[in-house]
Amino acid sequence: MAQVPAAVVAASGLVGGYAVARWTKKRPLGGLVLAAAGAAAAQQWRAAAGGRTAAALSATYVAAFAGSHPLAKKVGAWPAVFGVAGGVGLASWALADRRK
Repeated sequence: MAQVPAAVVAASGLVGGYAVARWTKKRPLGGLVLAAAGAAAAQQWRAAAGGRTAAALSATYVAAFAGSHPLAKKVGAWPAVFGVAGGVGLASWALADRRK
């Protein structure tokens, strides 16, 4: 069975986490989606590119989540979430996924 690229998992975690939190009005539930996708992506990053790269990409994932909040005040919530998700996806592809 083909594995979903980590870039897709990470970007989907950011978008999906926000969507779940917004539509259910339960932020912890969105956080659970965000954390589960981040953990799954981190496992793939470690397997594909090693521990240091996985740690760097995990830090990027968390920074993107945190950075989306102030960015949302400037450009709106959905554009901010899609922007940071795209950035994390691109970083994941460049540092881990394309090595496969």
